Amino acid sequence: MSDKKVSRPCHHCKSGSAQTDTSKIHYEKFWLYRHCSSVQQRDRQAQKAGQLFSGLLAMNVVFLGSAFISSMIFNKVAITLADVWILLSILKVLCLFWIIYYLLGTSRQPHAVLYRDSHAGAIWIRGSVLLFGSCSILLNVFQIGYSTILVHCKSRVEIVFPSIGILFICTQAYFLWHHSKDCIQVQHNFTRCGLMLTIATNLLLWLLAVTNDTLHVEIESQLREVERRFAGNETTLCTCPNTTICKVFQKGYILLYPFNTEYCLVCCSVLYVMWKNVGRRISHHHIPHTKPKFKLQGVVFGPLLGTSAVIIGACVFMMYQIQATSLVPSRQVFVIYYSYYIVLLPLMSVGAVIGTMIHALEKKELDTLKNPTRSLDVVLLMGAALGQIGMSYFSIVALVATDPRDLLNSLALSYSVLLIFQNITQNVFVIDGLHRQRAVAATEAKHAGQHTVAAELPREEETTLSRKQEHSQTPPGKEEDTKEEQNREAYSQRRVSVLELGQEIRKASLSYIQTYSHLSWKRRVLREISFFLVLCNIILWVMPTFGAHPIFENGMERSFYGYSTWFVIVNFGLPLGVFYRMHSVGGLLEVYVTA
Repeated sequence: MSDKKVSRPCHHCKSGSAQTDTSKIHYEKFWLYRHCSSVQQRDRQAQKAGQLFSGLLAMNVVFLGSAFISSMIFNKVAITLADVWILLSILKVLCLFWIIYYLLGTSRQPHAVLYRDSHAGAIWIRGSVLLFGSCSILLNVFQIGYSTILVHCKSRVEIVFPSIGILFICTQAYFLWHHSKDCIQVQHNFTRCGLMLTIATNLLLWLLAVTNDTLHVEIESQLREVERRFAGNETTLCTCPNTTICKVFQKGYILLYPFNTEYCLVCCSVLYVMWKNVGRRISHHHIPHTKPKFKLQGVVFGPLLGTSAVIIGACVFMMYQIQATSLVPSRQVFVIYYSYYIVLLPLMSVGAVIGTMIHALEKKELDTLKNPTRSLDVVLLMGAALGQIGMSYFSIVALVATDPRDLLNSLALSYSVLLIFQNITQNVFVIDGLHRQRAVAATEAKHAGQHTVAAELPREEETTLSRKQEHSQTPPGKEEDTKEEQNREAYSQRRVSVLELGQEIRKASLSYIQTYSHLSWKRRVLREISFFLVLCNIILWVMPTFGAHPIFENGMERSFYGYSTWFVIVNFGLPLGVFYRMHSVGGLLEVYVTA
């Protein structure tokens, strides 16, 4: 009997499993399921294939342009600067044709832009595109004017290349300002290839700008050393005549040159996000209900400390520019410059560490939604920080190996160590803040309270209107009584108006207090730290951008590694460091707004 009882459930198990197997097989053979799954797989495969093909196109263009630029540097006879300009002009014209086609054709097709990425194309990055683009246009204007004055000793390509550059910058800036949020749903492969071609062109323009800037600084430094030995000798090069307009073009070109490199890098980052958003479909839970705005709420000490750091840094920068550009730079100006950094960098590091600890204490959940803009921000912060970190390690090795007990060497050594620590701590703070979800509950509650207050006001108006209607309907026989009543009502209304005024003042004061009270102490501290770090990064961006390069001017690392080797290190590290400061400002503003 026991055997029979055991065998019966087994029989039912087999039949149940057979039924589930047949139903499963039957479901997989259903034509709609097979059709939908095959369409999804083909769509995914087509997307990967399009990204791969467009990436290979950009890689080949970058390698070709890099080969041209490297050949120009190492063999100026075979490949000249004019040849590189011709290649880049061809690429610019191709990009112009594609951008115009996108603006007039692709984006205007039906169902072309069904979704827009709210995280892409933030106002600060689009504003930086316009700012750096305007400076780059002025740079090209100065280059055209300078080359026109010296047309007797310069080629006509030096006039044609910046002219095409002005058209390219204007068209690209308009394109990025209006279409940086697009998730294009038509012509996927052609759009990806056009975006990657534009990215490759901007990268090559950045590489050429960096190498030209380095060679310019190298020639200038060598001429300065020659002038120290042979004072009064004149060169027979193609020099600017002694006219005011030529000097203006020359100084303006040198002053605006760094903005061109920043413009190219910013455009590459925006175009990469657009490339990732091609064919992307955004669901409703990816779209934020309320966009946080930048407001100076509950921040006092951050702006004060940051403004003082900016003012002191501007004074140090002007002193450095006056002293370091002379034939014999004084040792004192390097001591002042390094001392400013040695005081500022620990404050920034401590603020970033405190902010990271507050992030750990907060109970905010991590934002795990797919966000190409945030992923790119993290990669750019980590990658751009390698420029300053790499130069700092090279400086540490050179300074320790020579004479670390010297005052200037010890200051430069402390500067390098603190710079590494500050970059790491700031990256951790910004990346952790970017991955936190936005605090929306308090703002929604505040808006709800405002709606309730606004809803109460019409009721009071309705009561006053009803009273007026009652008074208008009084019969003519009771005019004297109505006059007395009106006097009493006027007196009472005056008392009510005074009371209402007091209530309005109290409501305004309460709402003013609520704007600060809804911010917890953690959020206040986060906003103070973020605003302080924003201002500090701005002044640390301004100083190297406009020519404060003590890491090359002091001559310590240059004498240790040699002129050419140290220039290669500074060549790739310094532009990345400048870009890191600018990109950190955007990340810190995002942390401030979402705190």
